[in-house]
Amino acid sequence: MTLPTDYAQFLNAPTLQALCDLSVQVGSPISVGQTRQGLRRIIPILGGQVSGLIQGTILPGGADYQLLVDDARVGHLDARYVIETESQETIFVQNKALRVMSSENSQKMMRGEVVNPQAIYFRSQVQFETACPALQWLQDFQFIGCGVRLPESVHLRFFKVV
Repeated sequence: MTLPTDYAQFLNAPTLQALCDLSVQVGSPISVGQTRQGLRRIIPILGGQVSGLIQGTILPGGADYQLLVDDARVGHLDARYVIETESQETIFVQNKALRVMSSENSQKMMRGEVVNPQAIYFRSQVQFETACPALQWLQDFQFIGCGVRLPESVHLRFFKVV
């Protein structure tokens, strides 16, 4: 079955618009240990900064719930935290990411060493939730992100999918 040509225009590749950059300070990992599913860890989120179309701070108290599999080469990440904007509005963020690297680089990262970001695939799907009327549009679109993990911080860039 082929698509009628009248509708083909709606199947163009999406474009991306930059939304914001985040610099997130993280604490030492809390290890739950090796479970049946993989190595389970929780990374406390201590705070951070947000700049771009959204500006504000990342409040302390969030966490990145990690499941590391395949000798910690593949990370399934689920970070949840709150942004407080400059106008004191709050935004709940859930950022689910896939991080893939070599076993060697994974071991370096686990030891707290810096790993070349070019050697890591780190992409995410971001969802926002807010009660602020002026920010309701954040709940009407899809967002994706990319990231860089350093020993004491994570740097993210989020994009609106148009």
